[in-house]
Amino acid sequence: MPGFGPGNPSLALTARSGFLGRPFAPRMKPSHLLVMVLLNIGWAGTIVINKALGSGAGDGPAEGATARPDLPVGGIVTLRFGLAALCMLALWPCWRGRMPRGKDFMMSVLIGLAVFVLGQRMQVLGTLLGTAGNSAILMAVEPLLATVAAAIFLHEHIGPRRVVGFALSIAGVVVLNRVWEPSFRWTGLLPSLIFMSSFLCETAYSILGKPIVERASPAKLLTVALVGATVANLSIDGRDTWRAAQLLHPTEWLQLSYMAVVCTVIGYTVWLVVIKEAPVNVVAMTIFIQPVAGVLLAATWLQEALHWGQLWGSLLIVAGLAVALSRQIHTAPVPSPSPGAEAKP
Repeated sequence: MPGFGPGNPSLALTARSGFLGRPFAPRMKPSHLLVMVLLNIGWAGTIVINKALGSGAGDGPAEGATARPDLPVGGIVTLRFGLAALCMLALWPCWRGRMPRGKDFMMSVLIGLAVFVLGQRMQVLGTLLGTAGNSAILMAVEPLLATVAAAIFLHEHIGPRRVVGFALSIAGVVVLNRVWEPSFRWTGLLPSLIFMSSFLCETAYSILGKPIVERASPAKLLTVALVGATVANLSIDGRDTWRAAQLLHPTEWLQLSYMAVVCTVIGYTVWLVVIKEAPVNVVAMTIFIQPVAGVLLAATWLQEALHWGQLWGSLLIVAGLAVALSRQIHTAPVPSPSPGAEAKP
């Protein structure tokens, strides 16, 4: 795979480790961990927002006004990532680093089509056919898929601590949602399969993007991906989206702007920056925060009742993260002066 070799020692070490090798891969910075925790809390809100936009929930129309039709699945995706593409283009002079060229440019476009067209459409469709709570549960599948893909395609090491951490986090998701109770119901196999299929596309963002950001700017990679995706989205349902967009309420535009700016422009750029320096399987562990944040969001936004299972499940997830990320967080050491440095004029 491009990017491995003597010219790139960090990736070369990662490539030599594999499943059973020693964990030579670089570790995550504490500042990166904090940012990823905050971003995953922010990403937890997208499921609820997608459900609200697709079902017409939110501020109702004024008296005598015509109620807007539900936004189509593609409309939500087209508007969110179209707004994100406009933001990235407006900020283009601020982005430093090389633009993806040649094969990297084509791969960036492919990432956009996979993630911001196909993947997001399946994710929104799965949420609208099912429930927001069910989608939050299924988010626990994404870090597992990302870790396996990183081990296969990027040859990242998966140590016993990560395995134990995954097991604890999955157990926490089960306890958090009390899946053993008779009142628990999956909303249907089809919505779940559609939603989980989107993770295949989401994983491509990390697996294909990590080698590219070793040679090009993460922000410019994302810009190319978003522009290519927006062209494709508009060609699919641009006319229907335009009609529905004219009837959106101000609160709904605010929700779309939040998903476009915070969750996409900032979130997807930072993700590339972090996985450039840390293994994908380590960064993916932070996704387990989303079910916990989703519970709190549902309690405050949707007024859903809290229960003890959510407390113990959240504690198990936090314990899993602590185990999996132990020895994976490091602070940069202060460089010591080389011998004889003080003697130089």
